[in-house]
Amino acid sequence: MQMTGKDPLLTEVEVLRKRMTKVALEKGLASAESVKISQELDALLNEIQKQRTN
Repeated sequence: MQMTGKDPLLTEVEVLRKRMTKVALEKGLASAESVKISQELDALLNEIQKQRTN
């Protein structure tokens, strides 16, 4: 899988990163919402890595 800005998964990564940063600044890194978004981001990044190795 080629990593380009047009890849929908990478677009989703950027959206989640921005959302996580905003929530972390507003509610703190350890807030339930920050942790949930972080877990979603981790899962998405794992999926991208899995696709790249296949």
